[in-house]
Amino acid sequence: MVVVLILIAAASRLLPHPPNFAPVAAIGLFAGATLGRRTAWLVPFAALLLSDLVLGFYHPVTMFWNYAGFGACLLLGSGLLASSRTIARLGAATLTSSLAFFALSNFGMWASGYYPRTGAGLLECYTAALPFLRNTVVSDVVYTGALFGSLWAFAQLRARRAATSETRAGA
Repeated sequence: MVVVLILIAAASRLLPHPPNFAPVAAIGLFAGATLGRRTAWLVPFAALLLSDLVLGFYHPVTMFWNYAGFGACLLLGSGLLASSRTIARLGAATLTSSLAFFALSNFGMWASGYYPRTGAGLLECYTAALPFLRNTVVSDVVYTGALFGSLWAFAQLRARRAATSETRAGA
């Protein structure tokens, strides 16, 4: 599963897609919630590094803050979703991860010198990035729902098969 998640996340950055519409943050949430700590950290960062090898590396400060944004998604997954996965918690973690990535990645753009390094420059940076936030939130909701929904569906299927096996064995 780890290799599949890494390949999906890396490919999603390489294939044509609308701006900020990719499953990397959702995969970070999912990995944080379902995998062991070491393995969970491997998933988003291996995907980012693999795809950045193809896409090309960018300003190191910006890159650091983008990676930190995806790391925040993973931490939210391990902190909010590892023990309990209610719809409310899943929704809260998804929205929080979108906002955390937005805040951290755009702070990186500002810190890299793309905007004046003033309070007004930081505000200008966040304001200019607002149109991208919608795609971030929508993609995080879609992909997080697909990942956790698939996990739930597989668990239900496995439970039904186990119940059917027990029924047959007892008959």
